[in-house]
Amino acid sequence: MTSTLTLTALRRLRTTPGGQLDCRISFSDGPGTSRPVAYVERELPPNGISAYLAARESGARSFVLWADEHRQARVATLVTVSAGSGRAQFQVLGPQGELLGMFTRDKAFSRGLRTRWTVSRAGSPDAVGYKGRLFWWCVWWLCSPLLPLVVVVAIFETGGDFPRGPRRIKWRSGGQVPLEFKSSGDTVRLYAPELDWRLGAALVALIPSFDSWIGDPWDRRKD
Repeated sequence: MTSTLTLTALRRLRTTPGGQLDCRISFSDGPGTSRPVAYVERELPPNGISAYLAARESGARSFVLWADEHRQARVATLVTVSAGSGRAQFQVLGPQGELLGMFTRDKAFSRGLRTRWTVSRAGSPDAVGYKGRLFWWCVWWLCSPLLPLVVVVAIFETGGDFPRGPRRIKWRSGGQVPLEFKSSGDTVRLYAPELDWRLGAALVALIPSFDSWIGDPWDRRKD
């Protein structure tokens, strides 16, 4: 059975106390079963937003998945283990601080032509996925001289819905495809039943935070 986790931005959702949450994650395991399972909020360092934004430039991220919009219980927490030199590693921790898994992001051209995402879990072989297909990246770069015109058209004709490079990621492990990130709608599909949905939830929040300047990463706001 395929399960789907979908990220939705909540730019105007405010709760008391704590101010603004960033995103909601919905879970579905079949038609008509979608339900919210987590609310995403940046976990800021002691020096606040400015310190977070400075750290994220090197690839660092830190956020909490709350069980509800009132922040009564944690579902999971994502923390940065290391970041820099084209590689960033993250741990996903459960409510009691237990390790659920690890993500590794290798930036494009640092260890290959495409950005590589690795999902690691204890007792299981790593699952490795690459951002976009090579064919569509070739098409994207061939069309790049037209990008300024496309951006102008997007601003005036589509309300700022900018085109982005290929974003789909399909992970492979032992000849299987355990999970997949679909760029349309920012969703992660879990094909392997043994996968912890909390890992998928952390992943569906993490990947869009690395959208390029032409995108709108949810964790980059300055308030």
